[in-house]
Amino acid sequence: MQGLLFNDWNTLPFIILALVISFTIHEFAHAYSAYKFGDPTAYQMGRVSLNPMVHLDLFGSIVMLLAGIGWAKPVPVNRNNFKNPRLMGIIVTAAGPLSNLILAFLCVFLYVLVQQQGWQGTMSKGSSDAIDQFFIRMIITNLSLFLFNLIPIPPLDGYRILQDILPLRANMRLQRFEQWAFIVFLLILYIRPLRQITLDPYFMLIDDIINWMYRPIAAMLGV
Repeated sequence: MQGLLFNDWNTLPFIILALVISFTIHEFAHAYSAYKFGDPTAYQMGRVSLNPMVHLDLFGSIVMLLAGIGWAKPVPVNRNNFKNPRLMGIIVTAAGPLSNLILAFLCVFLYVLVQQQGWQGTMSKGSSDAIDQFFIRMIITNLSLFLFNLIPIPPLDGYRILQDILPLRANMRLQRFEQWAFIVFLLILYIRPLRQITLDPYFMLIDDIINWMYRPIAAMLGV
């Protein structure tokens, strides 16, 4: 793993833009769904917003630039305000990763549409390359966030979903390993041989998801 600053400087602006948009949509989805299900906590804190500044975490952004893994500000949720805390909790938690999946699908659609219509042929090479970079980075970033957040390791969304699905007794047993789970995850993330047999194959699913998205879009647009 390496930080964003180690990337090609020509692509760095597109990577940062994609991350800002994707993080913002992800956290907004958590906040908006919680508000709609009856919890005003995030709304009262100004988090039901598409303004990136209310969602981005300064330290998390710096770590992203330096180490290649970062985070946004977590959305505060009071599940006691939900009529069905466990079910609504699952939906609110899943809203973040699902928003990234939907955004990736939308970007695939728009990218195929732009290519199908031949609009890039009327642009300069610089503008055409910028469009390519923007859509490619948006698609890869959002699918990466979708898969990453589904990993059942605290404090990721996948872990919170798992907590809500499991019976209470199993949940209590799971909590005993919380303090070690993230350490194990970091070891897997930064020890290359471990990453090659775990996370790398998992994130190779990105190509399969893109192909899965492309087929119905191509059929719809007659590509």
